[in-house]
Amino acid sequence: MVHSPRRIALTGGPGAGKTAVLEVIRQSFCRHVRVLPEAASVLFQGGFPRRDTAPNRSGAQRAIYRVQAELERIAVEEQESAIVLCDRGTVDGLAYWQRPPESFWTEVGTTHADELARYVAVIHLRTPAASQGYDHSNPVRRETAEEAALLDERIREVWAAHPNRTIIDPADSFLHKVEATLDAIRRELPACCRGHGPGRSSDDDCV
Repeated sequence: MVHSPRRIALTGGPGAGKTAVLEVIRQSFCRHVRVLPEAASVLFQGGFPRRDTAPNRSGAQRAIYRVQAELERIAVEEQESAIVLCDRGTVDGLAYWQRPPESFWTEVGTTHADELARYVAVIHLRTPAASQGYDHSNPVRRETAEEAALLDERIREVWAAHPNRTIIDPADSFLHKVEATLDAIRRELPACCRGHGPGRSSDDDCV
């Protein structure tokens, strides 16, 4: 079987646990599940200015959109993967956009409906409240627990129209969140990739 790459967006508010969950995902599936880096981290850790001004905020979201789109395009055009797992999707930028929503799509040259259609599935890890262990130790993360909760709700709203969305609420057990995410990905895997993982000799049979 020759795979036709399909995108899944893994999203959520700050502190939702995406980084840790993605590390487990990398170790749980065969080589045909490709995990992309987060476009915002690529930009900000690479020196993109992060000033709290309206032009800078808008410019950052336009840049994040374009980096995200190109990361996805490369992964799809290389045709080496069954699943391209995106650390956030292009729709996330709308949640961070502080101008009228339609102006975001106009400035990046697309529509909300077209961007939702890029992804076969969306997995939303909800941000925990401060009492549930919200963690802001990541140097790229600047939001307080209250700001993170507001962003998480906006992310939920911008993805609300997607027909195949899994919402994973905060849980006392991190393993519960991991297993729910893995199950959501498994549902989208082609039959030949199910049951295969990194390092297994049978992985070469999954082509």
